[in-house]
Amino acid sequence: MKQRYIGETNWQASAIALGIMRMNSLSPKQAAEAIDTAYDNGINFIDSADIYGDGDSEKIFGQALKQSGVQRDNLYIQSKGGIVSGKRYDFSKQHLIDAVDGSLERMGVDYLDSFLVHRPDPLMEPEEVAQAFDELQTAGKVRHFGVSNFNPQQYLLLQEAVNQRLIINQLQFSIMHSGMIDFGLHTNMTDARSINHDGGLLEFSRRMGVTVQAWSPFQYGNFAGTFINSDKFPDLNKKLQELADKYGASKNAIAAAWILRHPADIQVIIGTMNPEHIADSAKGGDINLTKQEWYDIYFAAGNDLP
Repeated sequence: MKQRYIGETNWQASAIALGIMRMNSLSPKQAAEAIDTAYDNGINFIDSADIYGDGDSEKIFGQALKQSGVQRDNLYIQSKGGIVSGKRYDFSKQHLIDAVDGSLERMGVDYLDSFLVHRPDPLMEPEEVAQAFDELQTAGKVRHFGVSNFNPQQYLLLQEAVNQRLIINQLQFSIMHSGMIDFGLHTNMTDARSINHDGGLLEFSRRMGVTVQAWSPFQYGNFAGTFINSDKFPDLNKKLQELADKYGASKNAIAAAWILRHPADIQVIIGTMNPEHIADSAKGGDINLTKQEWYDIYFAAGNDLP
């Protein structure tokens, strides 16, 4: 499994992480099997959020971790907070502190390796976030901090206020959600793909030493479904199968390897809870696609070059 330096730190973790959003659908025993399978296949990074399963995903994870064969200190555990489900975003000092305390209690751990504010809050007061981060770090509850779905200006607004380096930005990115790449290729053009929707996030993250964590790596649209084995994308699936046969892996592994091939050192978050699929996808962390193979997949997804 490839390793990634997370931000500009000496912290190294697996290039593929396990997201536990769907863990609330499992029994603790089934969840323990998912954790063990991930770890046995080189995955040592766990991604969560306080709203996953209304908190039940973290409860199941905490119970499962005790039943698994994996020690807490052998994992990097991350959670996110700041969403009041269905009502608002809340980056107030007390809400963020309560979010971390809740995650720690549900997961039965003493600290988080990283904590991200979960989507931008237009009412964010950066000084309050800074106070929360300072208190959480001083108390030993959080080691590192980051954001999710922030554009460059939102990132800079918060970074200028907090004392800690923001080392992570979690963003949707996949073969079928590649706008961060598309607009750069279509620079100085007038077609739809030339539109810069996010302020040059990928290039900005590389310049700032921020690790991009790609969520929904096998999805198209916004939770529209998976492109793997979908009859909506025959050319893409044909190319993925061709390379899967070459590398002795699954289509999912090739889709993950496509993201990992980018020189931005992106970390891929997989969300499956099926042990077989976890093992299959994890193989993507060992595959090094050629540059032509990367482009061939990009073309098969319906993209072109100017």
